[in-house]
Amino acid sequence: MATVEIGNLVLGFRPQIAINQTRKWSCKQYFGQKKQNKKRLLLLCSVADQKEVKVCSFSKEENALIEALIGIQGRGRSASPQQLQEVERAVKVLEGSEGVSEPTSSSLIEGRWQLMFTTRPGSASPIQRTFVGVDSFSVFQEVFLKTNDPRVSNIVKFSEAIGELKVEALATIKDGKRILFQFDRAAFSFKFLPFKVPYPVPFRLLGDEAKGWLDTTYLSPSGNLRISRGNKGTTFVLQRETEPRQKLLSSISTGTRVEEAIDAFISLNKNVANPELELLEGEWQMIWSSQVETDSWIENAGNGLMGIQIVKPDGQLKFLVGILFGIRFSMTGKYEKSGSNTYDVIMDDGAILAGMYGIPVEMESKFTMELLYMDDKIRISQGYNKILFVHVRVDGSNKK
Repeated sequence: MATVEIGNLVLGFRPQIAINQTRKWSCKQYFGQKKQNKKRLLLLCSVADQKEVKVCSFSKEENALIEALIGIQGRGRSASPQQLQEVERAVKVLEGSEGVSEPTSSSLIEGRWQLMFTTRPGSASPIQRTFVGVDSFSVFQEVFLKTNDPRVSNIVKFSEAIGELKVEALATIKDGKRILFQFDRAAFSFKFLPFKVPYPVPFRLLGDEAKGWLDTTYLSPSGNLRISRGNKGTTFVLQRETEPRQKLLSSISTGTRVEEAIDAFISLNKNVANPELELLEGEWQMIWSSQVETDSWIENAGNGLMGIQIVKPDGQLKFLVGILFGIRFSMTGKYEKSGSNTYDVIMDDGAILAGMYGIPVEMESKFTMELLYMDDKIRISQGYNKILFVHVRVDGSNKK
């Protein structure tokens, strides 16, 4: 079936935010109280595919799911088994909690939703395998059931400059949770063309293969988060509004005004009580740096401009970069705290590794690492040559 299952602050983690004389950080977070004495986190969020920013609300259980999604790339395609377990655990908790009782009858399900995560991308439809796992594309789902022409549409947005693909399905409400649908039209809308280009799928000839169903197993009472399961067994997590870390990661994935997004994220995190940052142990994958790699490959690797940083609690630091067919470059050294937010780093033990064997590489790198933002999932810092880095934790560890 070609299209049936297409479908980035305190969120349970402990944020650490740098405060210095050159930058002012702000964390605009608010706690609200509901009638049932359930605390909901209120924070500034970005509305799906819009520039609008508003205060939105997430419950503790919703926060746990969002926290599990942070740092997962490819909307689940590149998730580790541990990450998948954390997401599935959080999904099941929400599905067993008190959400909107009949989502398909609620106005909260109407509108545009951003796809944040999906399971089984490898066994899903060809279009899902092609587009959903690509972080540089944004994927949305539109649900409009209270019209004369009820529809569910899946949208792949390539970029602001290129355009999007929209696949539409005629929708019917079966019960309070299930939507029946049948895809009947699709087209590319390119910014550089004054007309739409039909998507070459003969829906009428597909018969039952163009049909499917979608169960909404959880809809947030705030209308900000939705969990759905499709007829192929795929689970979808969609959000109406994304919290600041998600917006930052989305900007990095799409390469859209990344430094502006970092500055905006940092500006939301000032005036927090704890000005002193600690370098958290664990495995940290570099996902963005402010400098294009211009030196030799081995110098980039030795200076931490690529790959994974492994931070150990005994002052040991390792840079690890995969080369080819199990061959890796390793650079180890030490870090020592030199200020409230800074560490002196000396990397002086390089090697090319192949299984149990290694070839020494003589090189040394000394620099000061300044932590600008730190939590259990994301680290923003300045390192070698004052380059700005963004790392995400990939080991699932919550150790301090």
